[in-house]
Amino acid sequence: MAAGVEIPDPRALRDEARAEIQRALDGGAILSFPCFPIAIAAQDREFLLSLRQTRAAYHKNIAYRPAQERVSGFTAGNPGGGVRLRDVLRRYSKSTIAFLGGLFPRYAAAWTVDYASFRRLEEAGRDLSASKRNDRLHVDASPTRPTRGDRILRFFTNVNPENPRHWKTGSEVFPALAERFARASGLLAKAERGGLVSRARRWGAALGFPVAAHSAYDRFVLLFHDFLKTDDGHQRSAPADEFRFPPGSSWMVCTDTVSHAVLSGRFAIEQTVRIARRSLAVPDRAPIAVLEKLAGRALA
Repeated sequence: MAAGVEIPDPRALRDEARAEIQRALDGGAILSFPCFPIAIAAQDREFLLSLRQTRAAYHKNIAYRPAQERVSGFTAGNPGGGVRLRDVLRRYSKSTIAFLGGLFPRYAAAWTVDYASFRRLEEAGRDLSASKRNDRLHVDASPTRPTRGDRILRFFTNVNPENPRHWKTGSEVFPALAERFARASGLLAKAERGGLVSRARRWGAALGFPVAAHSAYDRFVLLFHDFLKTDDGHQRSAPADEFRFPPGSSWMVCTDTVSHAVLSGRFAIEQTVRIARRSLAVPDRAPIAVLEKLAGRALA
C-alpha cells in the first residue's frame, strides 16, 4: 500500500527520523508537506499561471533540462518569455535539489539530477490514447532516458491557487505488481529477449549515435508502463487509495514503485532525480532488485 506520511516541518526532523522516512520512501510511501518547504516568489507563480503550452502531441508538459539549460513544450507569448521561463524553472530546480540534498544526503551522494517540468494542463478529460493518459494507474518509466535500475524520485508542488491535485494510487506497489504480472504477462521474458530495435539501439550507441541503449530492465518497465495503462480490467478492479494535495502543498514519491494516476488538477511543478541503487536504504524493494530476483539474473 502507498502509505501517506505527512511532514509538517522537515527542519525539525532528527537523523533517526530522516532515516526512517527514507526507508518508507524506498518502500513506496508518499511524503507530503502541507506547506511548500521552499518559497516560490509571487511573480514567478503568476508567470507560470499565465503560460500557454504548445499543442504538439509529444509535449505532455513544459520541461526544463538542467544539463542543457533549456526549456521545451511552451509557446512564448512575449519576447523574452522563454528566458524568463528558464529562469523560473531553474530557481525551482535548484531550490528543490538543495532541499532534497539536505533532507536525504545519502541519496544526494550518488544521484543524477533529471528534468524539472511544469504541468499546466488539466489532467481530467485529456484527449490522449490510453498509454499516454496520466489518469490511468501506472508506474513510471522513461523511453528517452533509460535508468538502468536507478530509482525515479519525483518532488511535486501544487501551484494552483484554488484547486487540489487529485491522485489515485494503487494499493499494490511494484513488488506485488511484478509478482503478479511480470511472468504471467510474458513481459519479463520479452524484455530479456530484446529484439531488433533493442539491438539497433545498442549498435547505434556503440557507434556514437545519439540514441539511448536500453537494458533488459528498461525494456521491461517501458512495456509494463503501457501494460498497466491499457489493461481495462486492472484499471477497473485494482484496489486503490486517493490523495488530494491542496494548493501550496508539496509531496514526493518514487514513481517507479508506486502505481499512480492523476485524476484531476492543473498547475503542478515537479523535479525528478534518479537515485543510484547503492544509495538506497531498502535496496531489495527497488524494482530492479525485484525483477532480478524473478529472472534469476542481472538485468542491467
